[in-house]
Amino acid sequence: MSVKKILLALVIVAAIAAVMVFDVTQYLNLNTLKDQQARVNGWFEAEPLLTFAIYFVAYVLVTALSIPGATILTLGAGAIFGLGWGLLLASFASSVGALLAFLSARFLLKDWVQSKFGQRLEAINRGVKRDGAFYLLSLRLVPIFPFFVINLALGLTQIRTWTFYWVSQVGMLLGTVVYVNAGTQLADIEQVGDVVSADLIGAFVLLGVFPLLAKWLLTLIKRRRAFKGFTRPQQYDNNLIVIGAGSAGLVSAYIAATVKAKVTLIERDKMGGDCLNTGCVPSKALLHVANQVHHMRHSEQLGITAQPVSVDFKQVLARVQQVIQRIEPHDSVERYQGLGVNVELGEATIVSPWEVELKQQGEVRRLTTKHIVVATGARPLVPNLPGIDTIDYLTSDNLWQLDELPKRLLILGGGPIGCEMAQAFQRLGSEVHLVEMKDRVLSNEDEDTSNYVARALQDDGVQLHLGTQAKAFSQSEQGILLDVEGNEGAQQLGADRVLLALGRQANLEGFGLKELGIEHGKTIQVDEFMQTSMPNMYACGDVAGPYQFTHVASHQAWYATVNALFGRFKRFRVDYSVIPWVTYTSPQVANVGLTEQQAQAQQVDYETTCYDIAELDRAIADGQANGRVKVLTKPGKDTILGVNIVGPQAGELLAEFVLAMKHGIGLNKILGTIHSYPTLAEANKYAAGEWKRAHAPEKLLKWVEKLHRWLRS
Repeated sequence: MSVKKILLALVIVAAIAAVMVFDVTQYLNLNTLKDQQARVNGWFEAEPLLTFAIYFVAYVLVTALSIPGATILTLGAGAIFGLGWGLLLASFASSVGALLAFLSARFLLKDWVQSKFGQRLEAINRGVKRDGAFYLLSLRLVPIFPFFVINLALGLTQIRTWTFYWVSQVGMLLGTVVYVNAGTQLADIEQVGDVVSADLIGAFVLLGVFPLLAKWLLTLIKRRRAFKGFTRPQQYDNNLIVIGAGSAGLVSAYIAATVKAKVTLIERDKMGGDCLNTGCVPSKALLHVANQVHHMRHSEQLGITAQPVSVDFKQVLARVQQVIQRIEPHDSVERYQGLGVNVELGEATIVSPWEVELKQQGEVRRLTTKHIVVATGARPLVPNLPGIDTIDYLTSDNLWQLDELPKRLLILGGGPIGCEMAQAFQRLGSEVHLVEMKDRVLSNEDEDTSNYVARALQDDGVQLHLGTQAKAFSQSEQGILLDVEGNEGAQQLGADRVLLALGRQANLEGFGLKELGIEHGKTIQVDEFMQTSMPNMYACGDVAGPYQFTHVASHQAWYATVNALFGRFKRFRVDYSVIPWVTYTSPQVANVGLTEQQAQAQQVDYETTCYDIAELDRAIADGQANGRVKVLTKPGKDTILGVNIVGPQAGELLAEFVLAMKHGIGLNKILGTIHSYPTLAEANKYAAGEWKRAHAPEKLLKWVEKLHRWLRS
């Protein structure tokens, strides 16, 4: 804690202590106010400005320190200064005092609260940032909510200071009028409860609902403004139109059909999107072959003598296509039509909030719909590098059209795709150079995780060029040349083919987003309900971000679809609290929750527990004793904040931790669960055991040791 915070805390504590020692609150009651009214009135007549100033400062201090007595001071303002001046004093003094209490709580505690509970408060902070004025106004208008609690609680959120002040000033005005006016008739008041009757409280409660009604009204106005200039159809062909039949779009259409909505799914290319045709499925099929080649080449270690291994790359890619064809029926037109989805293959253009133009084989027709879900996915990012137009580069889209294995392959990008493909092609027989701008591969992972993968790639023969920036491409008789500059200085790298693995960019153009005025940056801007700036339109998957994972796209699709179809009755905020992700290198890298570097960046306190897979019996037996399980927990508790696994089948091992985090299961219960022997899954139990051993009750165990010694005597 900083010196300023310590000093402020000491001042507040000293002030509260003084209040208690001198029993200041004895003067802040109705009887004292009545007894001293004449005297204070005399002071006011003699020194009006001084009396007003003293009363103002006293009021501010009482409210700033959250001392009981603000109600008495408000009555006193009316009794001494009259309705007009009393209202002016009480209104501004109460607001200034509330502001000081708010600022004190924010200065002293906000950083600590946000660091401890930042993830839990994230949704609240977003709501307060967006609608804080409405909620605060409701709280201020209803007198049943404690005045000081509101001041302190709001200080711990991210509401703007100015918003807090002006809403407090306005929101407390009516209540202040009631008490100040009652104070002008102080002699008629026997107890504070006489000021506000049950009927009046009821009226205030109804008044407190007004800001929420105002919010609803503003939402209605916003909808009308968004729809301005568009003509709503008299009737609709569909309840929902989904644009894009990738992971997000398929799930969206499936859910809509399941709840018996009339849904049309439009896809301009292939059903299944990138994941089936150019992403997850073909890449994992290729990795499987590459891993088999690797095991065969190292089979001598197992006592197996094999002939020299050769790779028929055309046959490898044919096998990849067979895998795609085997899975295709899951995402086929026939299957979804059988589920009740109207599937249309063609180009979709959104021409109004309720109309989609469908172009098929030169013919154009319009479909009407109550709601639209945009799930147009993303495409590989192509950098604007000099000379890139002169080379025939590869991306994840056209990689699967290769007709022969590149002798020399240059990969730009050290993220998951770059690392996976570098290892796969090196194991298949290519000479692979991987160029990464940052100082390590998988830069979003913890540093030790990156080191595991970097060592594995280098052991396979991949040449890493880290901290290296690509400058320009050129074509020569010897092949493709890339000028680079970085930690190894300026040099020129040669290759037969280049694979761009620099991430993906959302598909935002060509279907009417810009013309409709839907807000977007690198992705479509959506709120926590997956709603776009056009009220009846939603987006999910890679086009919406922020995570480009197939399983997250499916997750978002549920929220987008349910909120679109049933949002007028109940809306659901998307939950990103427990998201797993896996990089399928060998060893695999699997995560859920926070990584160490994320926890440090968010200033979240944590403890780290690690278990070395080199000690695991099954991993030793399988010849894969490399990696570790790392678990982040709350200090002193077994509550899991995040898990990172590096090792064989890490993605499969992670599932237990995903389940545990989702349902609040701690390491103690994982430790108490029987795991089959010998399995890789025992690594999870042993990691929990490492945590338990580090948190053993040493003092209690010493007493137990003495007990056993006594029992032996």
